[in-house]
Order: sequence, then C-alpha cells, then structure tokens
Amino acid sequence: MTLIIREAIKTDMPCVYQLIKALARFEKEPEAVQITVNDLKDKGFGESPAFKCFVAEVNKKVEGIALVYPRYSTWKGVVLHLEDLIVSQNMRGLGIGTALLDKVIVYGKQQGAKRISWEVLDWNDPAIGFYKQKGACIMDDWKLVQLDEQGIKNYISKLN
Repeated sequence: MTLIIREAIKTDMPCVYQLIKALARFEKEPEAVQITVNDLKDKGFGESPAFKCFVAEVNKKVEGIALVYPRYSTWKGVVLHLEDLIVSQNMRGLGIGTALLDKVIVYGKQQGAKRISWEVLDWNDPAIGFYKQKGACIMDDWKLVQLDEQGIKNYISKLN
C-alpha cells in the first residue's frame, strides 16, 4: 500500500464530496449534506479559503480526508477546528486515520494553534476509542449548541 497525505487540490473535490456523503450515511443523516462539489471548490481555494483539506491517497485514489478551519478562542487565542476526519470504510484500520490526524496536528502546531478541537458522536465508539488512544480529551460536560439555517431565520424574525 502506497499512502500519501497531501493538501487537497480542486480536482480532489468530487472525491472529497463522496467521502462527505458517505460520512452522512454512516451518521444516519444521508439527506443532511447541502453543499455541492462546486461549493467545495469555490470556498476551499482562492484568496481567502474557508477551509484547508488534506487527503489520504492510497495507490493514487483518495481514500480519506481531514478538513480543518481556523477559529479564535477568547481564552486561548488561535484554535484549529477539525470539521471531519473521514476514511473510506474498506480502508479503516490501516493507519490512514492516524496519518491524517498526524498531519492535522502538525499543521495546527505550524499555525500556532493553542488548541485543536472537534466533535464526535456519542455512539461512535470506534472513533471515541481512536481519539482517546491519541491523547484527546472527550469533554462529556459540554453540550454542542447550534442554530441551523431555519433556526437562524427564526431568530432574526424575532428581532424586528
């Protein structure tokens, strides 16, 4: 197996998109993905990219991704958020996830990140075990808070 971890390029975005769709199916939300390949191309490249994506290429085929973006913590300063780390189901257990996470951690350090954070579903025991093995702290005392697109519209409608 020849594994290469590298920065994604625009032509990787169809493969990245397919892995995102596969993750949505795994997380039991197959209809939740609203972005398109063109969105990934438009937002991930250019003067001010919204994210950085690393791909795991195995024998010249994209089999995994790690998508990150910067944040700023009022307590810590520069923070890197790992939005998704995805490995093709048939390629799990071969060290690809570790190689991608290694790349993210090194990249975060290079960017001056004081923290790298991400979420994991509470029922995804393999991922939880993987992250704990790598030294990550799973914070059970914090709750994820979100407003989806409709929630944003509802909130704004109450401002007037």
